[in-house]
Formats: sequence, structure tokens, C-alpha cells
Amino acid sequence: MDLGTLIGVIVGLALIVGAILLGGTLSQFVDIPSVMIVFGGTIAATFIAYPMKTVFAVFKVVQKAFFHKPKEVHSLIEDAARYSNIVKAQGAVALDKEAKGAKDAFLGKGLQMIADGTSASVINDIMVGEIGLMKERHGIGRNLFLDMGKFAPAFGMIGTLIGLVQMLAGLDDPSSIGPKMAVALLTTFYGSVIANLACNPIAVKLKGRSEEETLAMRLIQESVKSIARGDSRNIIEDKLAIFLSGEMRAKMAKGK
Repeated sequence: MDLGTLIGVIVGLALIVGAILLGGTLSQFVDIPSVMIVFGGTIAATFIAYPMKTVFAVFKVVQKAFFHKPKEVHSLIEDAARYSNIVKAQGAVALDKEAKGAKDAFLGKGLQMIADGTSASVINDIMVGEIGLMKERHGIGRNLFLDMGKFAPAFGMIGTLIGLVQMLAGLDDPSSIGPKMAVALLTTFYGSVIANLACNPIAVKLKGRSEEETLAMRLIQESVKSIARGDSRNIIEDKLAIFLSGEMRAKMAKGK
């Protein structure tokens, strides 16, 4: 569980609810027609803009925002050095067993290609292609939330216009002005909350997750390419050190 995401959602909702309670009651901010316009309209527009399969897959995308365990970059470097030693001592075929036991599927695929005798250039091309496809998949999920962040305020404005039209049409009945004004204002409120507390922050979070995963996959790609070329342990560690922060590089240098 990503505590930062969870804390942000809880604090955001708590501040909004607290502000409402300081000036009135929650029931004043609950309006079924407004919910239908904003929530229903946003979902409908999303289904129009994206294939149904993509929209339903959004639940898996949301899980990446809340439940994500980043790969340990330092441990990946140590594993790459260990695989290099195995190749030097036992030959590339010995990586077949390591590939099957690899915790990371991308790394396992790379090791299996080395064990199968695939050339370093072909391995590199395949892995670069996979990284590109991964970024495209992540981009679709991120763009979906960005678009939902645009749809929600737009439908909030539509709801405002509906409420104003209804209110102006019923000026001869003062008792109807209040409920119609509530629709006019609450739709804008709902749209803003959905966009700025859910959709846009999740899109930004997913962008960061994608960048983290891309970095780890690039490190794996470089390590597998180096192992396939027969580079020594020290050369591999020096090549992969560029993926580490200055502090982590210093720690790795002390550990040598």
C-alpha cells in the first residue's frame, strides 16, 4: 500500500468535509440529480472516448497508484553481477535455471534469451521494444484519467446550466428556486472534486510509477545486454551505476 496516496486522499476528503461541517451539514451537499449529471456524464463520456475493454481495465491501473512496490535498483545490479559470474564459470546455458527462478518476468525473459544463445543485439532490440510497449500501455491508463479530469468539470458546467435554466423557468414558484439552484452549484462542486482530488492526482501518480518502472527495465536491459556480450562483473557494475543516485553509488563503492 502506498501510504502517500492513501494519506493524500484521506486528508483531502477530511478537509473538504470539515469545511462543509463548519458552515452547515453534509446533507446540503448531497443532490441526486447533480450526482447523475456529473458522475454519470463523466462515465458516459469516458466510454465514448475509450474502448470498453480499456475502461474496465482502469481498475487495474488504479491499483498501481495505491499498491505498488518499486523494484530495488541496487539489488538488480547485484543480481546482474552474479549472473555474469555464473556465465563466466559455467557458461550461458547455466542461466536457464536462473531464468526460471527470476522474480522479475522481464529479467527472466532476458536471461532465457541468453541461455538460448540469442545474440546481444537481438536481445537488446527485443527488450527495447518491450519497454516501449510498456510505456504505451501505461500512457493509455494515464491519459484516461487525464481525460476524466477534463470531462468531470465540463459536466459540472453542463449541470450548472441545466440548473440555471430550470431556475429561470420557475421564477414564478419561489419554492422551486432552492433545489434548482442546488443543482446549478453542486454539479460544479462535484466536477471540481472529482477532477482535482481523484483523476488528475492519479494521472500524475501513474506517470511517476511509469518512470520508475521504465528506469528499472532499462537497467535490466543494460545488464542483460552486458551479460550477453560477456562483460566482466566490474564493467557491468560500472555501467549500471549510472542508474543510481550519488548516495547509492557511494554505498556500492564501499561494498566492493
